[in-house]
Amino acid sequence: MDMSQEPAVEAQRKVAFVPDLSGPLYDVVVIGGGPSGATAACDLARDGRSVVLVDRAGRIKPCGGAIPPRCVRDFDVPDHLIVARIGGARMVAPSERFVDMAIDGGYVGMVDREDFDEFLRERARENGATRMTGLFERLIRLEDGTVALGIREKGSDRLTSLRARTVIGADGANSAVAREAMPEMPRPPFVFAYHEIVRSPEQGAAADFDSRRCDVYYQGRYSPDFYSWVFPHGDKTSIGTGTAQKGLSLRDAIQRFREEQGYAGCETIRKEGAPIPLKPMKRWDDGKNVLLIGDACGVVAPASGEGIYYAMLCGRLGANAVSLFLSSGQASALRTARKQFMKAHGRVFFVLGLLQRFWYGTEKRREQFVSMCADKDVQKLTWDAYMNKELVKRDPMAHLRVLWKDIAHLFEFVTPWRQKKT
Repeated sequence: MDMSQEPAVEAQRKVAFVPDLSGPLYDVVVIGGGPSGATAACDLARDGRSVVLVDRAGRIKPCGGAIPPRCVRDFDVPDHLIVARIGGARMVAPSERFVDMAIDGGYVGMVDREDFDEFLRERARENGATRMTGLFERLIRLEDGTVALGIREKGSDRLTSLRARTVIGADGANSAVAREAMPEMPRPPFVFAYHEIVRSPEQGAAADFDSRRCDVYYQGRYSPDFYSWVFPHGDKTSIGTGTAQKGLSLRDAIQRFREEQGYAGCETIRKEGAPIPLKPMKRWDDGKNVLLIGDACGVVAPASGEGIYYAMLCGRLGANAVSLFLSSGQASALRTARKQFMKAHGRVFFVLGLLQRFWYGTEKRREQFVSMCADKDVQKLTWDAYMNKELVKRDPMAHLRVLWKDIAHLFEFVTPWRQKKT
């Protein structure tokens, strides 16, 4: 990962900032125009609030781009943004053995973040939000309880001043809003993710590439503590990996991956990297008028790294909390975003966190984990939970069967499967 830009950003943030109190007072300024920030801005604008959505120019987050059907339904994702419909996943173990997990009667939608995020930002604007391109640098609390924000617009050597009753920080895992407004709060643990968008190979070429299948590699030579992936996006494909271990070159890992798995000859379109949080923060608001959402508060699923649906849900809950705060004047209203999110998904995040810490720990356990995925009960529960975004309750005996099979794999009472990549 190239983090060489960080010192420059820190230097910029030391520029003198004098708030301009003569401008308009907005209800909300949202910093960050990814799925979470754009969703919050859109919902608040629809609610009649005056909203400014501030986003950096040209920033595309590294992301596999998978969204479940529930995301499509809940957030009215139009059909033209679904660039591929995935019918299953291939899980590849350290030994090169693999398991194919087909989706029975459904699909996973794939989006290109460059187009998807811009659509969400434009939808927010069409519903009444004001868009602004710039980089957030300063936050100053004013005597009347409002907040002044310093935004550096592209090409400017001074900060533009915005004043707001509330601020939403949706500016990623390394949130500048969080550093300014909540410096005492520890940041959540994260992995560094890096991917390369390449021109998709022909069907069946390049390591048995399948445009309707996501390939997930649990192999330590590419990532010692996470996974690597090949996610098709129609005529493009995301090839990436991640790790929580500092000092490892993810660029080198992906170069090896592409060479060894048959993707070296694919045209590279763009390269992206960023930290991805893997645990929700214990507090999302500052107790006054600042709320964190999306990656900024850590709502990316452990083990899978899935974040788009959770980010958009977090944005919606954050918008509801801010509307309640604006109506009531009670800072405690901001806490409802985290409370509602964790009530709905906290148990899933806890279970996935345990899964990642245990099963990803060694090559032997990764081998056992992929072998376990060959079980039909495991596959059904996995896909049902992913598609519906909840732990499945309708078949308690299936849960019991999976529990006993997990124990059998853990203590090696089962014989590993035989299927192996060629």
